Amino acid sequence: MAITRIGNPAIADVRGVNFRNIIINGGMDIAQRTTSTASITGSGVFVIDRWKFDEGADATVTMSQETLTSGDAYNNGFRKSLKVLVTTADTSLASNQSEQLMQHVEAQNLQYLNFGTSGAKNLTLSFWYKSNVTGIHTVCIDKSDTTRTTCPLEFTVSSANTWEKHTLHANANAAVQGSSGAIANDNGTGFRVMWGLAYGSDYTSGTSGTWVQNGTGGFSTSNQQNIVAAVDNYVELTGVQLEVGQAASDFEFLPHDVNLQRCLRYFQEMAPKKNDCRIAIGENVSGQRCDPVLQYVEKRANPSVTFTAANTFSLYNANTSRDCTSMTADNFSEICGNLNANVSSGLTPTGGASQFITNGTGSQIFVDAEL
Repeated sequence: MAITRIGNPAIADVRGVNFRNIIINGGMDIAQRTTSTASITGSGVFVIDRWKFDEGADATVTMSQETLTSGDAYNNGFRKSLKVLVTTADTSLASNQSEQLMQHVEAQNLQYLNFGTSGAKNLTLSFWYKSNVTGIHTVCIDKSDTTRTTCPLEFTVSSANTWEKHTLHANANAAVQGSSGAIANDNGTGFRVMWGLAYGSDYTSGTSGTWVQNGTGGFSTSNQQNIVAAVDNYVELTGVQLEVGQAASDFEFLPHDVNLQRCLRYFQEMAPKKNDCRIAIGENVSGQRCDPVLQYVEKRANPSVTFTAANTFSLYNANTSRDCTSMTADNFSEICGNLNANVSSGLTPTGGASQFITNGTGSQIFVDAEL
């Protein structure tokens, strides 16, 4: 007798589109580190998970996670946004200066784009954006693997201080179809998706919507504005989606736990900012030192580990809690590592164990494998 398999049509409909968004945390919901950082004057600054700001001019900015309560972005389901506010202006950019808000995309997540072959995919980028600066703004998809290939995309802010949705297209051409357009299949950076707040003339020779192999010169176009030219200028961003095809689909809202889990591959805040929480256990190496083992979500690569002052943690041993006097990170891999936590004295002899606990509400441990 023939057996007929009855599938679930709802599952069949969504299976092909789950995780179509190349961007992680495009709704700006996850912010493990903090919700605001002021006086940014350098590169590699994070507030919202996966979103980095590089300040390479003479301006100063504040980057923050904002809570939405009204406007078209709110009406379309978004509750958080990322805002960059100018607090010190730079009115005269040098040719090699820039200000960029970006997300790095892991290269091995981009292999299905078939860059470097005749089957390279077209891409569509959509997002909600607000600024007090009207006129042309730019975003760029930067592929640095093999031969750097960039596609700047212009969009127009028509109404100041108003949420507007933009849909832009980066269609494949010979620059990404040839072998020099390939993306390495590794855990490094495959794309950078970069909103330019300001670019000096070294970066503005690109053509909107066209992939070119012109080094960093194609990051933007000659229509680039200097958004950091005045104090209180700002840009605000949410609902970012980069996907295959020539049409923008509805934003892919993921469950909060799934969204968080994707962010944890790149960064994880281990301590809960609560007093007397057991984080780990470790062997007492001496009467002064214990090596607690930290386990975490598998990281993209061996992480760097930083933490708040040693005395924000304690070792609990033999019914006594002792403040740590010093700590170092040691032997951290993608999945675990150990700290060398020291106290003045009093731990049970070698072979005993101590609990590693928070000492107050300011305890933090950062496990960082960001791109």
